[in-house]
Amino acid sequence: MRKHTNKAFDANLHDLKSKIARMGGYVEKQSADAIDALARSNAALAREVITFDEAVDQLQRDIEAAAVVTIARRQPMAIDLREIVAALRISTDLERIGDLSKNIAKRVIALDGEALPVSLIRGVEHMSEMMLAQLKRVLDSYARHDVAAALAVWRDDEKIDAITQSLFAELLNTMLEDPRNIRFCIHLLFCAKNIERKGDHATNIAETVHYVVEGRTIPAARPKRNTTSLLLSMSPA
Repeated sequence: MRKHTNKAFDANLHDLKSKIARMGGYVEKQSADAIDALARSNAALAREVITFDEAVDQLQRDIEAAAVVTIARRQPMAIDLREIVAALRISTDLERIGDLSKNIAKRVIALDGEALPVSLIRGVEHMSEMMLAQLKRVLDSYARHDVAAALAVWRDDEKIDAITQSLFAELLNTMLEDPRNIRFCIHLLFCAKNIERKGDHATNIAETVHYVVEGRTIPAARPKRNTTSLLLSMSPA
């Protein structure tokens, strides 16, 4: 009977991990499509990103339901329980990344086909590419229980923050140079901030991987730059 129970738990856990992998794929596509829609001023694609968010939300609900049932039936302990808690945490972070992609898509629609400077769009695209690379790495680290890879993602979050600061400065200077630029620059500022927050959620996942494997939180403060204060410090006197 014990052997059967362990096999049943393993099957439940495999199902949870499969759902997380699928949800990660959904969110990666949603993130890439949102930036593609922004770069090409493609409102139709932006609407697809918004509509697709329901599939991401439904998968999170499925993961939550499966986790609750597994805890109730199997009463896991130690690392087994941490595995289920991790699935719940990661699904929440992925759902938030999906929401942030939806926010960017809404900005695309609000811009209503307005042409954007190529240099600024490239900056946003570069940020997004870095964030997606971080997300792929951290999801791979979760699948492999690779703490070293997770910690590398955790440390590299500062790189995205640095690019955010640089892009914020460029957008603010563009607004100061010509007030006609203010509208689209504000939209791009929010898009950049959404991408930075996606990076924060990837970092959350890295911390969860460490928790699953090591049974404790990372014993150090998260490396983080304050990008929000830059908006205030660079405002004209």
